[in-house]
Amino acid sequence: MFEITFLGTSASAPSIHRGLSSQVVIHDEHRFLIDCGEGTQRQILRSGLGFKRLNRVLLTHGHLDHILGLAGLLSTFMRWEAIDEIEIYGGRSTLDRVHDLLYGVVLRGVRPLVELKFNEIRPGLIFDEDDFTVTAFPVSHRGPDCYGYRFEEKPRRPFLPENAEALNIPPGPWRRDMVAGKVVTLPDGRQISPDQVLGSERPGTRFVHIGDTGRIDNLVEHVRGADTLVIESTYTEEEADMADKFGHLTAARAAQLAAQAEVKHLILTHLSRRYRERDILAEAQAIFLNTYVARDFDSYQIRRGECEKLEE
Repeated sequence: MFEITFLGTSASAPSIHRGLSSQVVIHDEHRFLIDCGEGTQRQILRSGLGFKRLNRVLLTHGHLDHILGLAGLLSTFMRWEAIDEIEIYGGRSTLDRVHDLLYGVVLRGVRPLVELKFNEIRPGLIFDEDDFTVTAFPVSHRGPDCYGYRFEEKPRRPFLPENAEALNIPPGPWRRDMVAGKVVTLPDGRQISPDQVLGSERPGTRFVHIGDTGRIDNLVEHVRGADTLVIESTYTEEEADMADKFGHLTAARAAQLAAQAEVKHLILTHLSRRYRERDILAEAQAIFLNTYVARDFDSYQIRRGECEKLEE
């Protein structure tokens, strides 16, 4: 299961009700901040998430509305928060811009109290934990080094308690070890293999996040079959020419991608202030019914085939 909390859902500039782009993705003890628009640290506090373990930042690209909040966030970490290290991931040009911001402004002439690691990414695997992976893939926006991120739980074989009971396997470390794929020796001397108590392999949850992008044709295979797709929806079809000019999507095009790639649920974000939320939603749902429009501080739990909005 993954959980995403939207901290900022406005495009380009904040509005009264929407801050600039930022999201927190959680999987067990792991937390990822995706983009860090201006004002993100205040949104983190308002959300109740806090700063604990929020030391990995995945940047979709280097435009200012997606990175300016890093300056304030680092400043706060240096003064108040017990975080020893921050890892920032992005393309080369994105990291160069962030380096200028942090070392040329926040840290100018000052030795950082927090270790900063700049990790240049290329298409492919960037995280490989015990039970999930994160993969980066290129997207087309204005400028180089724009990336989307795919979070995937590794396939697993479910434990079948009825099989364990039939074999008189007592509760305890033996069951845990078999779930981990180990052959165990029971107190009575019998050896039990994992195949005797585990079911067929099941795919894990797949969640895809895409920031700003102007094309969908090159994204279909990257998002195919996702349980939830989060993607920008800056314009409506009435201003499709404007979307093309600035390298953004309309609500309809985002919905077309979801339909073509056979995803289960679609969450739209990065909305222009010129539109009402219901207009964005109506345009997308006419093409892809399982669509939501994110608001600041919305949280969703994403499981295999499910996307549940959490109550505030």
